[in-house]
Amino acid sequence: MTLRRVNVVILVLLAVAFLIIVQRNLLNLSDFLHKEHPDAGMILPFESELSPDLRLEALRKGEEIPVLITAAGDRLGAVIAAMNSVYQNSKANVAFTIVTMNDTVDHLKVWLSKTNLKNIKYKIVIFQPELLNRKILKDPQTLEATKPLSFARFYLPVYIPEAEKAVYLDDDVIVQGDIQELYETNLKPGHAAAFSDDCDSASAKGIVRGAGNQNNYIGFLDFKKEAIKKLGMRANTCSFNPGVIIANLTEWRNQNITQQLEHWMELNTHEDLYSKSLAESVTTPPLLIVFYKRHSSIDPMWHVRHLGASGAGNRYSNQFVKAAKLLHWNGHYKPWGRTSSFTELWDKWFIPDPTGKFNPVRRHTGDK
Repeated sequence: MTLRRVNVVILVLLAVAFLIIVQRNLLNLSDFLHKEHPDAGMILPFESELSPDLRLEALRKGEEIPVLITAAGDRLGAVIAAMNSVYQNSKANVAFTIVTMNDTVDHLKVWLSKTNLKNIKYKIVIFQPELLNRKILKDPQTLEATKPLSFARFYLPVYIPEAEKAVYLDDDVIVQGDIQELYETNLKPGHAAAFSDDCDSASAKGIVRGAGNQNNYIGFLDFKKEAIKKLGMRANTCSFNPGVIIANLTEWRNQNITQQLEHWMELNTHEDLYSKSLAESVTTPPLLIVFYKRHSSIDPMWHVRHLGASGAGNRYSNQFVKAAKLLHWNGHYKPWGRTSSFTELWDKWFIPDPTGKFNPVRRHTGDK
């Protein structure tokens, strides 16, 4: 055999050896991640349902902006509208993580693949309700509020393991600004998250004051309970709304935020720590405790909320709402369901369901 042939054979063998090493490393990484998060019920990045065609995404360069949103089967239209508003109003390199349940995946994939959202960058991960065993009360009166997906925000680093920072959005929002601006919100050193305070100038004008004590800690926590007393928190401290979160995932991991939240969830099942005047949220109280005076603030215009509250249309002007960077229909009146305020701003971003299963319900056509 000539020297030239020997060299070719050696190169081929080296290439084969390199590919074997790469494959083994990927398999080892998969095993490691499964061991690190055996209960998280997540689909790992290389096992995820990824968006099928990302060729057009090549135009969107720069730092990837991870955005996590949940997709409940009966609210898929909300998720689609929210994602469409984020995507269309920004040229940033947005990567969505969509947390959903097994029975919703197929419907979601069809909706994404057969509309103008087919080119977005996304992965679908599955939330396992077993993760919440012994952590929430099985109270039929709060069944709506204890839907499993509402707790996905507690597990941000699990579902986005590769990121150092991320944005969490509730599904009942519309983003009218560039999501990159929100993503670049400055967090103070040592803070794992930023929220919108309920006493901020944009949301405190009449809206929150009309919601009883829902703008301070006493509206969410029972300050007569010993476990709450021991924390030394002031009952009149302004609360915050966790429908929009900017998370420093490195700090979140280092401070074991998820484990702290789970601790207060479990303690509540034994000691009933939540306020009896609580409107509907069971996810907010643990966050209020863990992030008490340890969170940064989001620009109020990046979380204009209570659009789903009764009479919200009389409290916000059209000019103010149109100038807002992010609108949140928290409250009972959703823009795809019962009559709510400013539904036309939501309709602008809604994409009809190609399967015909989801249709917005309007009680009175022509109502605002």
